[in-house]
Amino acid sequence: MYRSHFGLKELPFQITPDTDFLYFSRASQETLNVAMVALSFGEGFVKITGEVGTGKTLLCRKLLSMLGERNFVTAYLINPMMKPEDTYKAFAEEMGLASFDEAKGFQHFIKQITERLIELKQQGKNVVLFVDEAQTLTDETLEAIRLMTNLETEKQKILQVVLLGQPELDQRLENQYNLRQLRQRITFSSRLQPLDALEIRNYLNHRLQIAGHQGKDLFTPRAMQRLHRHSGGIPRLINILAHKSLMVAFGKGIHTVDVPHIAAAVADTEGLAAPGFRAKLQRWLPSLKFIRSKGPAAAVLLSAAAVHCQAWSFLS
Repeated sequence: MYRSHFGLKELPFQITPDTDFLYFSRASQETLNVAMVALSFGEGFVKITGEVGTGKTLLCRKLLSMLGERNFVTAYLINPMMKPEDTYKAFAEEMGLASFDEAKGFQHFIKQITERLIELKQQGKNVVLFVDEAQTLTDETLEAIRLMTNLETEKQKILQVVLLGQPELDQRLENQYNLRQLRQRITFSSRLQPLDALEIRNYLNHRLQIAGHQGKDLFTPRAMQRLHRHSGGIPRLINILAHKSLMVAFGKGIHTVDVPHIAAAVADTEGLAAPGFRAKLQRWLPSLKFIRSKGPAAAVLLSAAAVHCQAWSFLS
């Protein structure tokens, strides 16, 4: 790959949620602060929403890491497509309880969960349940989670819940009358926003520095502007386009990413190129599928870079 070419120790723009690369934009820092304050106060429900790719899961993992250093016990449900009883079972497993015993019945199982939560509270522990992709939960499962939080002492909730989801979760809670009780339980909420045009330079340089880069910016100001325009400031899309554009520059033996390299990356990314843009650009580029069949994926964008002069003329 291009690591040694750009003086990197690791790839800076992978889309896996690695907390080492977490960049605190204004919106993500605010969201983290809201969540930490709410959980410190012992509030029942916290809601974090954001568009696809804005970094909800990455922020969730950061929260889990931070809470793990304090008096918190956390549970993380990453598969919300479960029935209410399956949600209870998954939560119990996260709490270290034995598997559900059908012979003893579900009520006994609920009692075990309750006793475990009380035990942890007596030890000075706060239990927090994180539910990712919460917009996909059925109404019944959302209600089951709400009922789980009914357990409380005279002063504080025994279980706190953080719901993470796409904007559809906001819409459901706002419009569905049967979810009004849950809506009233949400005392703190925050919404992750895309990066603005001024934040993208810091975002790119932050990830590059974590990956080992030293020296001047790898992306020109025009490249950053074009990257922000095509990604809409969505971190996941920024990562995809930045990674591909570095591959293009590497293929040309260039140490700086400019507009043509971004253009080639956009042309190779599904759903980003506008009608006509992709078709015109592809006439200058070798067949991407053919190149993929002949060698590593990197070769796709390296060969595409050979026509960067024409792309520059088209985009300028």
